[in-house]
Amino acid sequence: MKLITKDTDYAIRALQCIAANKNKTVTVCGLSEKLCMPRSFLRKILQILNKKGVLKSCKGKGGGFCLNMSPSKINVLALIEIFQGPFHLCEHVFQGRNCPDSRSCYFKKRLDGLEEKAAKELSLITIAKIIKNKKGSLI
Repeated sequence: MKLITKDTDYAIRALQCIAANKNKTVTVCGLSEKLCMPRSFLRKILQILNKKGVLKSCKGKGGGFCLNMSPSKINVLALIEIFQGPFHLCEHVFQGRNCPDSRSCYFKKRLDGLEEKAAKELSLITIAKIIKNKKGSLI
């Protein structure tokens, strides 16, 4: 199991680079070269972020993408949910259905507690904090 998939990882890295460019528009080609990511895959990720309102796209000559929200408002939990769906450590399923013991199950209660703590920590990690604390950055 991976907590962060390739889509989410690429989104985080691309958003760091876009945020570091302040209010300038960044091209997919430029980002792809700078971050060594496949252009078509990166374009798909940026289009999803545009549809979700995280980015704003500008078409035509000089076009590309820029942030549509403050880097301090973009957190890792939100990006996980955009690219991977709702954040859950365990669905607690038994034979294809919800477990009948889910209300009293010790294991589920412990996992729910871990999930809540992990979600809180992930929501505190913002693009702004990543940029601020990054040393030896590509951006």
